[in-house]
Amino acid sequence: MSQTTLPESAVEASVSGVSWGAAAAGAVVIAALSLMLLAFGAGMGFSAVSPWSGSGVSATTLSVVAGIYLLVAACLSSAVGGYIAGRLRRKWARLHTHEVYFRDTAHGFIAWAFATVITAAFLASASTNIAGGATAGLAQATGRQASGSPVDYYADALLRPSGAPASTADNRGEVLRILTNGLREGDVSAPDRSYLAQLIAGKTGLSQGDAEKRVGEVIDQAKAAADAARKAAARFSLWLAASLLLGAFAASLAATEGGQLRDRSDIEI
Repeated sequence: MSQTTLPESAVEASVSGVSWGAAAAGAVVIAALSLMLLAFGAGMGFSAVSPWSGSGVSATTLSVVAGIYLLVAACLSSAVGGYIAGRLRRKWARLHTHEVYFRDTAHGFIAWAFATVITAAFLASASTNIAGGATAGLAQATGRQASGSPVDYYADALLRPSGAPASTADNRGEVLRILTNGLREGDVSAPDRSYLAQLIAGKTGLSQGDAEKRVGEVIDQAKAAADAARKAAARFSLWLAASLLLGAFAASLAATEGGQLRDRSDIEI
């Protein structure tokens, strides 16, 4: 009875070029190590900051150190996970060295990409829960939501009295909406500044001129704080992009090393 022997190329084509189990294992390791190192870095960062003047590190120094730590953490966790992905993949027989190198690199990159998605989803979920709790606490403290619909500002403008405004418990929410709209538009308009000055004068007993001066100072402080937050967010985004790029490179490189050791581990006894 004759037997049909498949060509080696057909056997190779029937086998997937990706060891998904090895890639998933490497991704889980990368995600776990990333979260652990981020938690450790956050703890060290909080311990280095002090509310007392002259104590602790400056904000600039802390920002640079945090960025460097983010690079190191990404490189370390990605290298370990990429190495595991390369070491655990199946052995490919009768493949050119260049093809093996490409597949090992791809395993490390796939593990890094999978881990990035997992970590991003976890952090997004945690951030959403934290932000929701903070918003609820702010709404409870102010008696209503301070950051409601953008149309609320225009509703306040329609109902704004023509004379001196009365001092009510709702003034704080209206002031917050005016400032929020002003920061969103780039500046607080002159009518809004005048109205805020009237509110402050009626609430504090200051003269109209002093109230307008206070309004200008507070608006300048709010704009400076918003600009500082914008710059901090930009720096963090650049550090994050650099850490992701370094992590992808480290995972891919470590996977090639793990794959080479995997191929050399099969020895005849």
